[in-house]
Amino acid sequence: MRYSKLFIPTMREIPSGINAISHILMLKAGYVRQLAAGLFIFLPLGWRVLNKINTILKEEMERIGAQEISMPILHPAEIWQQTGRWYTIKEEMFRLKDRTGRDMCLGMTHEEIMAWIASKEIKSYRQLPQIWYQIQTKLRDEARPRGGVLRTREFIMKDSYSFDVDWEGLDRSYNLHAEAYHRIFTRCGLKYYQVESDPGVMGDMESHEFMAPTPAGEDDIVLCDKCGYAANIEVAKSQFPTLSPLNLEYKEVYTPQKKSVKEVAEFLGLDEKYFIKSLLVISEKNEPVLVMIRGDQELNEKKLARIIGEFRFATAEEALDIVGVEIGFIGPTEHKIKKIADLSIQKGISYISGANKKDYHLQGIIPEKHFDAQWTDIRKVKEKDNCPKCGNPLKIEKAIEVGNIFKLGTKYTEPLNAYFLDKDGKEKPIIMGSYGIGPARVAAAAIEQNHDADGIIWPKSIAPFDIEIIPLNMADEKTIRIAEDLYEKVTEIYNSFADRHMEVLIDDRDERPGVKFKDADLIGIPIQVIIGEKVLKENKIEIKKRRTKESKKVPINKAVVEIVNSYYETY
Repeated sequence: MRYSKLFIPTMREIPSGINAISHILMLKAGYVRQLAAGLFIFLPLGWRVLNKINTILKEEMERIGAQEISMPILHPAEIWQQTGRWYTIKEEMFRLKDRTGRDMCLGMTHEEIMAWIASKEIKSYRQLPQIWYQIQTKLRDEARPRGGVLRTREFIMKDSYSFDVDWEGLDRSYNLHAEAYHRIFTRCGLKYYQVESDPGVMGDMESHEFMAPTPAGEDDIVLCDKCGYAANIEVAKSQFPTLSPLNLEYKEVYTPQKKSVKEVAEFLGLDEKYFIKSLLVISEKNEPVLVMIRGDQELNEKKLARIIGEFRFATAEEALDIVGVEIGFIGPTEHKIKKIADLSIQKGISYISGANKKDYHLQGIIPEKHFDAQWTDIRKVKEKDNCPKCGNPLKIEKAIEVGNIFKLGTKYTEPLNAYFLDKDGKEKPIIMGSYGIGPARVAAAAIEQNHDADGIIWPKSIAPFDIEIIPLNMADEKTIRIAEDLYEKVTEIYNSFADRHMEVLIDDRDERPGVKFKDADLIGIPIQVIIGEKVLKENKIEIKKRRTKESKKVPINKAVVEIVNSYYETY
């Protein structure tokens, strides 16, 4: 491909307010342009990268026996209504009516449609197992699109779905996908972790996410370097921190205008870990719930939501109406409302909390003696907490979610009547799994993990081109002749490892060397072949590796072999 014929609109300046490195470099290097909030156009270089990633996805899906199909983006509402997600998914779903007034939506995922087609076509256990996949557009009305292509309103996703006769079959399909995902992300050149995750609106069973660590990540993942424990912070656990008993007399103490745990602890000269935070929330059923967490810990709202559903914190007026005292002085004693307490609040230890009386706190509160509650894990894991499996200190990293796998069971097949007859003639629901990868997220994560001050450094498997030939003086006939000869010969070389020909870009523009070098580093092709008058005088050309900046001069008559060898040596 000739640079002069390829649309690569590089930029020197970027709009303000853009922070993610992948967003900055995709704009500067001419890979994408933004149409509107959360809507991106993939330009030729960007689309080549996505196609490289999609090729890897297809190869690995077919390796596990998955069959490619294509589902519509526009869905009739009644299918989503049958599973209930039409009502539980809120503003994220794009909804519309067709010209007849029929409710429709734009597909944010395809579990319903896949289960629907399975209900129509799969009738016998002899037709199972099945794995179907597609690489298709999805749409979600994100409240805050951000991070460039990391969080958008329209995006392409590889989503696959398994259909099995039993739970053991689901385990096999789940493991097949996990293994395939490890191969996919390794082939794409990513550093990644498979972590335990929250299934969210997808289902209530086992799920994992594949996370690419980077400071630009939107998620926190909890990791143990010793035993390999890995989990999204939304579900992560750690060993519960223990307390030495503190002998506190059971009595009210005057704490004028002191409401927060920090304020009261400082006022009384006690450690925050001997306090109980009492938080009044309102559940999605409009019921008040008193939530208790140890004073030095933080509530994990995702964990609490899995217990009581979506919730919100009570207003000052609601607190006065429900418990008769203003926020900051609420305590766990006396109330008849539902109580949920974190397991870090030890039984038999005396604590301090609100006295349910303005300007007063109550000390000497002993769990199960002075109050009872539903005891469960609702706290957020912190850096250096001890691993729940081996006790080693945990670390927390920022990461980008690039893929996920879910065990769905019969969540979608039962409401959509996707049943089959087993070998005994009994009707049973198909057991289902769902598995997704975002190609654009893979590309962005690769940039976040592979860049320097000059631009992108693509892993060679997903780079838009393998090699860039850079003739520096387009007015010099010898330079042009050698550049064209190398371009022709290297392009013709068959790359048996990738089962394709070498993909070569030649920068045939009549531009200054500085411009060509800057653009080459910016777009990030793995190997640069530099043809300049100075080295040509030695009858040589220069080969430079984009990642290491290592360069070497090689004789022209050995250039083709040296270029190919340098490509294979790169990561």
